Amino acid sequence: MKKILIVDDEQDIVESLKFVLEAAYFTCYCAYNGEDGLRLAKELVPDLIILDVMMPKINGFKISRLLKYDAKYKNIPILMVTARTQEEDKLIGEETGADEYITKPFELDEVVKKVEQYLK
Repeated sequence: MKKILIVDDEQDIVESLKFVLEAAYFTCYCAYNGEDGLRLAKELVPDLIILDVMMPKINGFKISRLLKYDAKYKNIPILMVTARTQEEDKLIGEETGADEYITKPFELDEVVKKVEQYLK
């Protein structure tokens, strides 16, 4: 069973994603701030990470950068989720190594499709 780490400080988003992803037969782990997210990513070495940008403690861009520049974690796909839709943010997301950039509000089934594309 593939492991997915969801990191977002909005609990309802985390719960919704966890619900649809577990229904699609993925195992989900959750973190509600950047610090816990980074720690869990290193502990679990998940198959994929869904990562919010704007979070307390450490933001998603920084987490993505830290993981992508570490040989041990660089192959984990990162789906960056954010309410910020500026082109500039997308570029930063790409520079930090995020594999996908999903803007809020998003369709849950779209996220499931993206996850399945990466984990097939």
